[in-house]
Amino acid sequence: MPPRRRSASGYRGVRQRPNGGFYAEIRSGDLRLSLGTYDTAHEAARAFDAAAWCLGRPRLQMNFPDVRTLQQALDLAPPPHLNSAQDRAEHTALQRRLLVAQEDERIMEEWRRRHPEDVAYEQEYWERRREEDTRRRREERLDRRRRKALACAQADLVNAGGRSFFTEEDERWFDIWLSTSDDTDDDGGADDWSD
Repeated sequence: MPPRRRSASGYRGVRQRPNGGFYAEIRSGDLRLSLGTYDTAHEAARAFDAAAWCLGRPRLQMNFPDVRTLQQALDLAPPPHLNSAQDRAEHTALQRRLLVAQEDERIMEEWRRRHPEDVAYEQEYWERRREEDTRRRREERLDRRRRKALACAQADLVNAGGRSFFTEEDERWFDIWLSTSDDTDDDGGADDWSD
């Protein structure tokens, strides 16, 4: 049987995953031994070679023929992925949180089905809040525009040789640098000048 060709990763027994990781495995007939996923193709190839040495494969079937002993291959291979008690505990806690979240969703769906009047009230409440927030932001934006226009007019007056009713230490001079645009899309995409 001719030797298998190398994969697109450039190493024998290493494939690139869609998420960017590299998966290593050894195949022999019907046997398929998964070696895990690694950050780089080089690490995956080193893991492949260490497993190949353990299985007694010839050096011609390895990615790094300069490695001459099993111990040397094991020394160069990345450390194995271990599942510690802490890893298992974190996984169990995440599974519990997922189950709680799913149960919450189920209960909320049941509540919505049984109490449509409460759902309608809640939707009306949030619609009123959005309208009030939009009105408040528009008023604040209009106030900023007025303050900025006043400060700019006073600056133009002083630049033309006139006298401002602002004192030199008046904080209203800083209104010249106010932003009069609203970066949030609170009014359905309408521009600032549609108020």
